[in-house]
Amino acid sequence: MQFLKKTAMVAAAFAALSVPALAQQATPWELKPDTGYAYGKDGKTLTYKMGPDNAGVLLKGAKKVPKGTLFFLGQNGQLYMRKGPYLNDDGSFMFGTK
Repeated sequence: MQFLKKTAMVAAAFAALSVPALAQQATPWELKPDTGYAYGKDGKTLTYKMGPDNAGVLLKGAKKVPKGTLFFLGQNGQLYMRKGPYLNDDGSFMFGTK
């Protein structure tokens, strides 16, 4: 179940990134249990209801997302992820508007 929550967090990141950021302050994602989140081949974000019996199959080929990973959409609409610093020393987002 722990893996499903982490997988759901990654997928929620995709969904959250499809909306432009309007504020500098970060807000937590609201992830739901037994829900899968996907970034489709067409660039759309999708939500799927998951059953309790498919976790074993889902885990095959899955990877944990490292803590400290930032997901974002580039100007070309492509989804990217960045492992590494994205906060200033004061905790503000280093790529935000000035």
